Amino acid sequence: MTEHPIESLMSSTMQKIREIVNGDTIIGNPIAASKNTTIIPVSKIVYGFAAGGSDFQAKKNESKDLFGGGSGAGITICPIAIIIINGDDVKVVQVEPSHGSLDNIVGMAPEIIEKIKSFFKSHKNPKKNTEKEENVE
Repeated sequence: MTEHPIESLMSSTMQKIREIVNGDTIIGNPIAASKNTTIIPVSKIVYGFAAGGSDFQAKKNESKDLFGGGSGAGITICPIAIIIINGDDVKVVQVEPSHGSLDNIVGMAPEIIEKIKSFFKSHKNPKKNTEKEENVE
């Protein structure tokens, strides 16, 4: 049994999508910014795919079947964040403006973690905390 022409159209379009969209597109290759700092880009990918066609008979040669069809795809790649690794410190910095509650929570995560860290550091070393308060007055 021979392959139908629409299968060939779909297969070639999907192959092109695979070439564009791979793991390195979503989580980018690490970029060495300095001796201790590495930056990793993170992207969001949205794509759509469509294919269609029709079989019909030739007007002059009715025994010959003809096919007309097409396929297409649209892809959007948007940077959404960068991961910054500086020694043992890792931060996620959101690039795209937030669009909802979940985005806001994810975007606030690094700030919340830093506040929790400073809270525990200040309670572990009360001398430093009182020295800071004395200098403020």
